[in-house]
Amino acid sequence: MPDGAAALSLSLHARIAEIPAAEWDACAGGDNPFVSHAFLAALEESGSATARAGWLPQHAALRDAAGRLVACAPCYVKSHSRGEYVFDYAWAEALERAGGRYYPKLQVCVPFSPVPGPRLLVRPGAGVPAAALARGLVEACGALGASSVHVTFCTEAEGAALGAAGWLRRTGVQFHWHNAGYASFDDFLGALSSRKRKQIRRERRDAQASGLVLRTLRGAEITPRHWAAFHRFYRSTTDRKWGRSAYLTPQFWPLLGERLGDAVVLMLAERDGEPVAGALNLLGRGALYGRNWGAVVDVPFLHFELCYYRAIEFAIAHRISRVEAGAQGEHKLQRGYLPVPTHSAHWIAHPGLRRGVAEFLARERRAMEEEIAALAALSPFRREGEEAA
Repeated sequence: MPDGAAALSLSLHARIAEIPAAEWDACAGGDNPFVSHAFLAALEESGSATARAGWLPQHAALRDAAGRLVACAPCYVKSHSRGEYVFDYAWAEALERAGGRYYPKLQVCVPFSPVPGPRLLVRPGAGVPAAALARGLVEACGALGASSVHVTFCTEAEGAALGAAGWLRRTGVQFHWHNAGYASFDDFLGALSSRKRKQIRRERRDAQASGLVLRTLRGAEITPRHWAAFHRFYRSTTDRKWGRSAYLTPQFWPLLGERLGDAVVLMLAERDGEPVAGALNLLGRGALYGRNWGAVVDVPFLHFELCYYRAIEFAIAHRISRVEAGAQGEHKLQRGYLPVPTHSAHWIAHPGLRRGVAEFLARERRAMEEEIAALAALSPFRREGEEAA
């Protein structure tokens, strides 16, 4: 590799299994389960993130002269832009209208998971800057014949480092709940305005009056029967919203439970002992990540109860600092989930497309900053001096 990094060598791997789990996880750390070897392996072994689905794994591994893995990144050569949640369809259309070819592209991400976290995974103490891995990714892009490299839902620090290296930065927004040291759910409600507090109590009361039994299951408490039911819920959501084949296969869920153990938390609703709705979460170090939801019944406010309120209760009970409830959804704001920026960075080989995207992103960033500020002003929390009645 150039720029004084000659002692480092980059290799690409078509299966995460080619990289020993202990080495990968030494770089990934234990904070975010989505970049763990176990999660990525479950995606591949289940047939969810594979070349057949348009996700060709090309995981980057950066090794020093002694052969030690010092950095890595989850990478996929993509033949489409589905399952990413940072949308670049217009970029692809622009290049193809100009006679260029946007696909394949190199995507550095966690498939089907709009969860912020590290993407340039550097072993602590290795003395390797993230920029060294980024240079390797640009070289890999050329070797693979890809048009571009996209590092999506990365950390703010990674976005800044890539921006300093000349990559194009993009900002998005999500809604996260933050634990202010609440002793109970009622304690949390006490921090809200009176109107929002009454609204949430009414929604919880209506959901819990449905006659359904609501349960929180974790790790080994989640059985194959639960996973089979959850795949039905997941398909009910994907079929209703998008009307196309689901990304995740039936085999993914039990593999996830087997590999991640107590990090898997399932909020479940049952009728006469049969599961009828569920919300899947993964537990990291300091955060509960809400991922998938689905139901085969139509019960008012059940979605809010399983996805948002029970997640807050779990976080309070386990002293977890935040709940990240996934992509989109301004309705989360009125339920205590506040707007936070998300980050991505993009390297585009074609100079004309690069200029056009840079101009677009400059305008989009300004608009996104204004949107986040406007959303924050709609916070449901009581203002200073406001009565807690």
